[in-house]
Amino acid sequence: MLKIIITSFWVVLLAELGDKTQLQTMLLATQSKSILGVFIGASCALVLSCLLGVLAGSYITKFIPTNYLQMAAGFAFIIIGFLTLFGKI
Repeated sequence: MLKIIITSFWVVLLAELGDKTQLQTMLLATQSKSILGVFIGASCALVLSCLLGVLAGSYITKFIPTNYLQMAAGFAFIIIGFLTLFGKI
């Protein structure tokens, strides 16, 4: 179990570095008088988001094989990337 905890930590940490959520949190911290409040709120949001991902993933994999989900997620990221490049998002 320790191995999956460490792996999950590093995967999420690296995936979240420099994304729009982190940039938005930095901007919010610059406008707030309570950076501790920003930290606590952002941390709770990330924890809840991860919880929803874990619950949804464990439920969905009962009905759809993992390799199909990985392919669908890959295609979704590619589509989102193209839409972002062309200013549609």
